[in-house]
Amino acid sequence: MTIAYLSTFYPYRGGIAQFNASLYRALEKEHQIKAFTFTRQYPEFLFPGKTQMVTEKDNADKIPAERLLDTVNPLTLGATAKAIKNIEPDILLMKYWMPFFAPSLGAVAGKMEKTTKRIAILDNVIPHEKHFYDIPLTKYFLNRCDGFVVMSESVKKDLLSLKPDAKYILHQHPYYDHFGNKEEITAARQKLNIGKDQKVLLFFGFIRGYKGLDILLEAFKNAPSDYTLVIAGEPYEDFEKYQPALDALKAQGKNIVDLIRYIDDNEVPTLFSASDVCVLSYKSATQSGIASIAMHFDLPMIVTNVGGLPEEVENGKTGMITEEVAAVAVWKSVEQYFQGNLKSTFQQNIAATKQQRSWKNLADKVVEFSKTI
Repeated sequence: MTIAYLSTFYPYRGGIAQFNASLYRALEKEHQIKAFTFTRQYPEFLFPGKTQMVTEKDNADKIPAERLLDTVNPLTLGATAKAIKNIEPDILLMKYWMPFFAPSLGAVAGKMEKTTKRIAILDNVIPHEKHFYDIPLTKYFLNRCDGFVVMSESVKKDLLSLKPDAKYILHQHPYYDHFGNKEEITAARQKLNIGKDQKVLLFFGFIRGYKGLDILLEAFKNAPSDYTLVIAGEPYEDFEKYQPALDALKAQGKNIVDLIRYIDDNEVPTLFSASDVCVLSYKSATQSGIASIAMHFDLPMIVTNVGGLPEEVENGKTGMITEEVAAVAVWKSVEQYFQGNLKSTFQQNIAATKQQRSWKNLADKVVEFSKTI
């Protein structure tokens, strides 16, 4: 098939670009595919991080994407649609994760020929941080697509609430495999100045309110001296609201490694290899790319029972699901995990699931799905 893939690609960085690059590489093995991306993804004043672009420290896959679409310049819509139509694609594939992109992506999708199947991979349908314009913009985009790929029951439910007649497939988020191999645990801990006998919890990823770092900090008040908490990620909000709790824990002598900044790709193997468990203490969620990274490194997870997170682990087999979204429940699961010496057993179970969550499998399912719509 001939596939046009319109989304975030190199030179942009972050989880969306990494997802797209991995799926692109799987699709190109059997199909003709061309990537299209943005000349401007977000206006700088709307972007909460330090930079949208790849740096020399990022292990970016340099997908040869044509940069055409400016999300806030309607004059680029026609040119983008024309360039896509020129390759006569059987499929226009798009990634959708927030309403900001609905006008530009929806407009381009609306200009396609009827012979092109317009398929959107939905990270979120209803955003975590809600605004009055979210639903109208999302409906505009959804109505210009022929089919959807959802990666959790939570997103499926949201999709059908806005578009009951939607055609879709559900495929869990593949495991990221571009970060390289695991490191030896003692060597990884030495890089982070963590003792070899510590019990290490990892909180990883962009720091936003719904991800529940405050819950985990509250839970960590209970930590004995042989526990270490690693916090690694760039704030996408004012970090000052977390600072008093973090300072208080340090004053109490708790072991905390705080890397409050963007984490370069080459640092990821060290962080996940040095840890015993990844904690996703989210207050709300759809699915999580962090879970995919953890599974790639055979790192078990403790997750709260929100959104699609429970679908990311088999409770008691590859991870643990907390009884509620609260610090007490998170710490209870942490204690059960370490007291039960569950890491080795969970890692063996994780390894057995990897084939089902491959990028090739997702690529094949997308192409098969396109033939049914």
